[in-house]
Amino acid sequence: MRSKRLWLILLLCPVLWLTVTSCFNTSPAAYISTNKTHNIDMIVKMNKGDYWNTVKLGAEAAAKEFNVKLTFKAPDSESEIDKQITMVEDSINQKAETIILAASSYMGLAQVVDQAAYYKIPVISVDAEVGSARVKAYVGSNGYEAGQKSAERLIQLLNGYGEIGIINFTNSSQNVQPESSGPIDYGARDAEEREKGFLNYAARYPNVQVVQISYTSSNTDHAESLTRDMLQNHPDLRGIATLNETASQGAGKVLQNLKQHKVKMVAFDSSPSMMEMLQDGTVQATVIQNPFSNGYLAVKYAAQALEGIDIPERVDTGTKLIDLENMLWPENQKLLFPFVR
Repeated sequence: MRSKRLWLILLLCPVLWLTVTSCFNTSPAAYISTNKTHNIDMIVKMNKGDYWNTVKLGAEAAAKEFNVKLTFKAPDSESEIDKQITMVEDSINQKAETIILAASSYMGLAQVVDQAAYYKIPVISVDAEVGSARVKAYVGSNGYEAGQKSAERLIQLLNGYGEIGIINFTNSSQNVQPESSGPIDYGARDAEEREKGFLNYAARYPNVQVVQISYTSSNTDHAESLTRDMLQNHPDLRGIATLNETASQGAGKVLQNLKQHKVKMVAFDSSPSMMEMLQDGTVQATVIQNPFSNGYLAVKYAAQALEGIDIPERVDTGTKLIDLENMLWPENQKLLFPFVR
């Protein structure tokens, strides 16, 4: 395993130095014309995990470039919606000029976003949308398309037939679920959209059955437990799709410990452990977002808006399906390894 990891690092080294300068094609209009420092708060879903750490790195890079004093806040878990609401209220009371928010709950954060707008504090949503018409812009990926990409690859791996299980990180009350294991209603729209995209694509294949959908907290131990239960409940299971980083790490660890890799898995996001699981064959593919770009662009557009520059209402930072065949392509390395500190 060490030799594989060393081989991967050696191949990546020549391109890593290009990453920061080439990830973003910044137009002349992107530069801020004043020397004024803007106070911007960024509040995300939780304060741990490779995904959110990379969002923070992107935000910090933009803060240095655009003369922003960035305050980063996050609860310990994605389920702590009340704490996230309190953090937004604190930002309002402390008179932040702009709030960048990755909402853990689509409707749960809507009222406090309206409150920020009442006090003339713009809110930019990043990674996850929020149910308020007062949001100035959204920066992030298309969850529905990400779910479709996951389903497409997993069904290809299964040759168009077999039982599939899904491990998601929220419960969508709008979806009809074949079998649910303790749904957790965080109300995150991005999770709902990924699940909806997956199910709608899978519905095209009559020989594919989604036999169980389980919902995990932001805890890998819980994801491991759900995966073991799923495998026990469905001994003929042929595929697992995981729809966020925590679910992917937990399910991947369970499959990695099995003596035979008879179950195919398509994961989500690009943690170092997930890259190792791709190499050892535990995971066959993973759908990745662009967390560095999400953080960078959210701060960039927040600073531009404060300077009176028009910004787009929606910025799709895209998703990409990564496997062993394409993970070393230069353009994909920029997504997998966006920043070296």
